[in-house]
Amino acid sequence: MVVTGAKVKEFFVAQFRRDSNPFRGLFLVEYASWIYGLITCILVVILGKNMNHPYDMIESRFMLVGGTALLLWLYKIYPCRFTGFLRILLQFMMLIFWYPETYEFNRLFENKDHLFANLEQTLFGCQPAIEFSKLLSSKFWSEAFNLGYWSYYLMIVGVVFYQYLFNPKKIQRVCFVILTSFFLYYFVYIFLPVAGPQFYYLAVGYPDKEIYDIAQNGFPAIGDYFYHHTDILPAPGDADGFFFKRVADAQAAGERPTAAFPSSHVGISTILMIIAWGTRKKLLFFGLLPFYVLLCCATVYIQAHYLIDAIAGFITSFGAFYISNTLFHCLTDKALPWRRKGSF
Repeated sequence: MVVTGAKVKEFFVAQFRRDSNPFRGLFLVEYASWIYGLITCILVVILGKNMNHPYDMIESRFMLVGGTALLLWLYKIYPCRFTGFLRILLQFMMLIFWYPETYEFNRLFENKDHLFANLEQTLFGCQPAIEFSKLLSSKFWSEAFNLGYWSYYLMIVGVVFYQYLFNPKKIQRVCFVILTSFFLYYFVYIFLPVAGPQFYYLAVGYPDKEIYDIAQNGFPAIGDYFYHHTDILPAPGDADGFFFKRVADAQAAGERPTAAFPSSHVGISTILMIIAWGTRKKLLFFGLLPFYVLLCCATVYIQAHYLIDAIAGFITSFGAFYISNTLFHCLTDKALPWRRKGSF
């Protein structure tokens, strides 16, 4: 298909064309964020006396309400695809707050990493997070896997923008499924405190002590260690690599000893691949496939996850997709009032 100046102009005009039948009320993706925010706000009220930053967490919910109200006002003034998309984009940006918050909750409970490290040892006779990076230690593999891990964010952006550009009628469903799946994983992380190898190995004495010396007597429970400690192991690989540095920067900015089991990186990226497979020509699916494979491997390679985390992330992704997708279709049944609202 030849892209002409006229087609580009037509596309941009379509994004800002006023909708004659605008969507009234909140989008379902906004309802999903508000419900998650409300439930976790109740948890903050219940557990807040033992938390370090309860007021900051409540403040983030006021930011969500205020930001949503502001964009809803903008959409009412000028309803079009672009202003509708801004409303959806805000809900994804709130993941910056929702993810690290899981640590504020789960560090109140006894850490469970020892169970997963011991299970790894029993199932595989080793610690795959240690052995994988030793097996493929060259700069090529280091950069390849770090590229895969870093591309996680690009995969999310790519799938969402693909729907916005080429299949806008489905963007609400796609965004609802992705965001609701995130929330399903976050609820697990809140109550299942597993930090992952890069935190746990350091906590039990690696690399000063060989990991298999530690494993001989069973990996020890560390109780509430992560309530006060967030130290992380230096990632394996080529520290001078471009993508190594990008991943290191991202982890330094937002990584916490939380969210290891099941791996949401594997889970959400698998859901993105399911969505991509549903596109008409499958180009998006095959374009993302190499990054997806590298990403799934990278979760173990950079020691962010145990191998069983990655396996569980893959398996649970289908359940998360089914629940989120089914919920969307139930909520948009013809009998329900918001079915009639708007074209975006």
